[in-house]
Amino acid sequence: MPARKFEAVDCDTIECMFEDLVVIDPDADEAALLGRMSELEHVKAAAAAGQARAAAALEARRVAAARAGGPRVSRAALGTEIGLARSESPHRGERVMAMSRILIPDMPCTLAALEAGRLSEHRAELITKEAACLSAFHRQLMDAELCGDPATVEGMGNKEIEAEARRIAYRLDQQAVLERARAARAGRHVRLRPAGDAMATVSVRLPAAEGQAVHTALSQGAATTLASTLPGTSVPAGLGRTHGQIMADLVVERVTGRNPIDRPVSVTVNLVLSDETLLAGGQEPAHLDGHGPIPAELARHLVLAAEADPHAVAAVRRLYAQPGTNKLVAMESKARAFPKALARFIALRDQICRIPYCNARIRHSDHITPHRKAGRTSAHNGEGVCEHCNYVKEEPGWQASTTYDRHGRHTVQLTTPTGAVYTSTAPPGPEGLRIFTRDVYIARIKPAA
Repeated sequence: MPARKFEAVDCDTIECMFEDLVVIDPDADEAALLGRMSELEHVKAAAAAGQARAAAALEARRVAAARAGGPRVSRAALGTEIGLARSESPHRGERVMAMSRILIPDMPCTLAALEAGRLSEHRAELITKEAACLSAFHRQLMDAELCGDPATVEGMGNKEIEAEARRIAYRLDQQAVLERARAARAGRHVRLRPAGDAMATVSVRLPAAEGQAVHTALSQGAATTLASTLPGTSVPAGLGRTHGQIMADLVVERVTGRNPIDRPVSVTVNLVLSDETLLAGGQEPAHLDGHGPIPAELARHLVLAAEADPHAVAAVRRLYAQPGTNKLVAMESKARAFPKALARFIALRDQICRIPYCNARIRHSDHITPHRKAGRTSAHNGEGVCEHCNYVKEEPGWQASTTYDRHGRHTVQLTTPTGAVYTSTAPPGPEGLRIFTRDVYIARIKPAA
């Protein structure tokens, strides 16, 4: 299907389009309401197809410009731009770009199913992911077999579509699939994600056999605990805990050497909290570095538990904030690299990567105005970013500047090669700073020497 030309649409027209989408007849019956939901899903799928076409066209234009002597095409930077345009992370933008790179030129039937609302964007992405290791010819064969007849994918869920696409890929080019599986071992990693209610999710990506072995060992360890008793007693060792809870406790014990039931946290962690929270029983949440806000009572418990534990040390240091705001006072260095104290200050202020929508953990302390352009090594000119975004900012056409918002919070304006401007503001510190104090405390809980 040839791509249709489109023209820029003014804001008033866009608002009218959105109004038509969100209006629901209050007198509609249940069948009509469900039908409306189905219609809107089709609209979402068609919009995703349009975004895929736009992404592919953008990359084609960048490639043509590079061949004509312009700057080279960076897939990482292009994916970041697409993520920003969609109000999503750079990682998600790269995935959309990868889908578009296969979907538009090689899989017209899958694209048509997406445009018609028979496939969601996620399911189209699952298909293109399985086709990524195939040649263009084999992709077209997969496309025709799986989506040539739209009825084939009707009613299929995510797992079914993924399994069917994988089955077809195995049959078309088994060697390519095996080579991809061998290369996938290089992608093993560990990730930490904040979860709700002061919890966190630690995930490990491993080869399938090793992942199964880890799970089996933990499951057997939990079963052994449930079947045993505490030494010298008849009390069950797993009293009050489920099989799954014991498996989680075993992960902590085997990785850190610390039984989480018997001993509190003794690894180094950072808490940022106001003196009202720390010393006067205030209820303003604290910030746990690498996780996010936690209840004030839990923050005090972490500090007091570490102080009472002979295997841990709770050390408190003080930073200062300007009166009337929660802006932490700036620090500065004459060195090119950010000293550890300044880098820690920036990381505690910014909390996560400062590129909008990224949300990755901070890996680098970056000069907003580059050092080579006389940018100072200071809190004002520094930002915490992930490794990916730090390298993208060095690509041609990217610019950044810094200021402060009306609340005194550190603000960065990021400009992409197309001239789009995105603003990133440092998250607020403990609210108690604005009313009670000039001080903010960092409680560092670490193993005893």
